[in-house]
Amino acid sequence: MDALNKLFMHTNTSLENAFSRMEQQVPAPQRVEWGDDGFVFRYVEQTIEQAIVLKLARIVTGLYSAILLHRNGFFQEQGVMQRVLDELCEDANFLLYAVIRNDVTDLHKRYLTAFFEEEFDATMPTIDAPQKRPMIKRQNIRSYLTDIDAQGLSSIGQKANPAEIGKPSRTISKAYSGFVHAAAPHVMDMYGGLPPKFYTRGMLGTPRELEYAVDLWNYFFRAILAFTLAARAFGDRECDEFLVGMRKEFEAASHEILGDV
Repeated sequence: MDALNKLFMHTNTSLENAFSRMEQQVPAPQRVEWGDDGFVFRYVEQTIEQAIVLKLARIVTGLYSAILLHRNGFFQEQGVMQRVLDELCEDANFLLYAVIRNDVTDLHKRYLTAFFEEEFDATMPTIDAPQKRPMIKRQNIRSYLTDIDAQGLSSIGQKANPAEIGKPSRTISKAYSGFVHAAAPHVMDMYGGLPPKFYTRGMLGTPRELEYAVDLWNYFFRAILAFTLAARAFGDRECDEFLVGMRKEFEAASHEILGDV
């Protein structure tokens, strides 16, 4: 797994460099007074591009976290992080297509309002804060993305059934929710060996190690696609070309390591 872990780290470093480039293309965060004598950093303009930058930042840190968890054999927790990455990539793509298509819908506007809303009120004790953040339904975000995929298939003459297109994302979400909520079948994946036991200090050296390495590969591939879409949304041709080349290198290197696994 050493070669694959090195590939993951190299890939995420490249994504981090791309992130730094995109971050510079939006107005920087500013100090905002908070409470009696404190401050926080905020994107005061609250643009859709700034929201994209925030999502990309968490994709990078999420991938680093998943690498560390996998290296130490904590595959249950890796599954939790992958569930987070699912939604981060969905959210990023949801916002990116609005920019690329120059079509910020009412759904996007409501999403941005909720996204930038403060969790707490600086003028009152934290315990008394109303915490009234409205949540946009995940189903609505997925429906938007499914419609775009269907339009893309139709444009090249292929049959597009939105119900079928949306099945993979729904299935993945349900599967990984079990890691978040510690569903019994998922927790039992920690049990095995001779004699059987719960692997509470990680599962390195077990058959699960390769299984979760291949699983993590998918999240790196999806992150590369999201960042490529971001480069196009930001009109950064040089970054776009770099990421396309990086994806090809990532595919070739991982095939050499994993073969047809």
